[in-house]
Amino acid sequence: MAFVLVRVLELYAVLGLVFAVPFAWRLAARIDPVAASGTLGFRLLILPGSAALWPWLLWRVLRAGARREAAP
Repeated sequence: MAFVLVRVLELYAVLGLVFAVPFAWRLAARIDPVAASGTLGFRLLILPGSAALWPWLLWRVLRAGARREAAP
């Protein structure tokens, strides 16, 4: 049971890191337009949080993209 739990947490962490890099460099601007002008320091600061919260942030990015496409 512990082995499975560790594997699930490892998978969550890997997926979080895979999501965090493009989020910090491009996708954060979809949620907050001010993030588009963020510095390298800002992008490095949001990496750990975006890796940890990646399911919620992915949902927000997808929702923002759908909202943008629906706008006239």
